[in-house]
Amino acid sequence: MSSFRTEPFLWIHLAGVAVAPLALLVAWVALAVATPVTPYALELLLLVGAGMVPVFWMQWQRPFEIFSLLLIALRPDQLSEAQRRILALFLRPQRRWLTLLGALLLLVKLGVIYYYAPLAAMVALELPQVRLLALLVAAVAFFMANLFLQVPLSVLGVLLTSQDTYEATQPLESTEVQAKFTIPGFRVRALPWLTAQQ
Repeated sequence: MSSFRTEPFLWIHLAGVAVAPLALLVAWVALAVATPVTPYALELLLLVGAGMVPVFWMQWQRPFEIFSLLLIALRPDQLSEAQRRILALFLRPQRRWLTLLGALLLLVKLGVIYYYAPLAAMVALELPQVRLLALLVAAVAFFMANLFLQVPLSVLGVLLTSQDTYEATQPLESTEVQAKFTIPGFRVRALPWLTAQQ
């Protein structure tokens, strides 16, 4: 049996981690806009609630199904046995530990960028000085940072799995994929530019 690590979707989603620091940079600049009009704790609560909790809950309960690109995803009934076996690896208990680790890391990062937001004031002066709008941008950026860290972390956990463990793993049924994963976007029969692993 060929190595499951040749599956291109694993590497595509692992590479997505590069978006996380860029998203945190956007959040940092946004938090430098205008003067807070609400207590700091309330702003942080808003950022955590809108930017972190949804992604954390998704990865904890129904992890992101990686056989997708942007707004399109392969239909569960079109996944190969090897792909369904890979998805089974995402359901192991280790995923939740990685999800918790990612959330704690980003909580620390949020505290740091919030504390040092005044250092980005010169850049922020070029932006509309509307605090509520800036908080919205920061929340969206923090959401993207969470998504593009948590999904690659779960992929990394799968890539570090031994080939023997992979081969001993029972592939999921198509109905299980539908029930146990978050499948984004429109569902299609094939993505012609990517060759499915057989």
